[in-house]
Amino acid sequence: MIVYGKRVIEYIIKKHPKIVEEILIAKKLSKDELKKFKNFKIKFIDNKTAQKLSKNQNHQGFFAKINFTPQEWDISGSFVLVLENVTDMGNIGAIIRSAYALGVDLIVLTGIKELKWDRVIRTSAGAALDMRIIVHKNILELINILKTKGYYIVGADFGGKCRPSKKEKIALIMGNEGEGLSKRVKEKLDEIITIEMKRDFDSLNVSVAAGILIDRIVNEC
Repeated sequence: MIVYGKRVIEYIIKKHPKIVEEILIAKKLSKDELKKFKNFKIKFIDNKTAQKLSKNQNHQGFFAKINFTPQEWDISGSFVLVLENVTDMGNIGAIIRSAYALGVDLIVLTGIKELKWDRVIRTSAGAALDMRIIVHKNILELINILKTKGYYIVGADFGGKCRPSKKEKIALIMGNEGEGLSKRVKEKLDEIITIEMKRDFDSLNVSVAAGILIDRIVNEC
C-alpha cells in the first residue's frame, strides 16, 4: 500500500515505523531533513512517477510503502460512532481524525462495500492506523446489536436537543450530507441531537458536524 503527504508520513515513521517498507521522496531534501529517514530504506523518484502514484493529487514529495493489514474488532467501548451511507473517503478520513483525537472508542461504517484504506489513512493524517474501525453491511442489524449490548442510540437530525442524556454507553449515528438519517434508522433512535444554525443555512459538512457533536458528548465544558 502506498500513502503520501508529508504529515501522514511523519506520523507513520514516528508511531508505526515497523510497517514502513520504503520511503519514496520526490523532492530535494537537506541533510537535516534526511536524518529523520535514516532508519528507513529511501528511494528518490521523479515528479512523473510521483504524480502517477498520487493520481495527480498533492503529494508534497513524500510517499511511504507500508505493510498494513486492518484488524478485526468487536463492538465495545463506551462511545461508538456509526456512519450511515457516508461514502466519501475524504469525509470519512476527516471524521476518523476528529473521532480519534476526541476519544471515540469505535467507528462503524455502513453503506459502503469497501473502505479505501490508503485514502483514509492519508485524509485522517494517520489516525486511521490507530482508530478501531469496522465495516458493517446492515445498519438496522447493527443497531439491534448495539441495543442488546446496552448502548443508548442517538442520531444527528433536525428537531433534537443540544446534547444527549448522559449515559454510560452511547452510540452516535451520523447520516450523509444529502439525505441525513434514513427513516428506518430514525424509528430506532432513543434520542435526537441537533446543531442549531444561527443563520439561514441548513447544512454543515458531515465531518465538521461529527466533530461538534462528538465534542458535546465527551466534554462538559
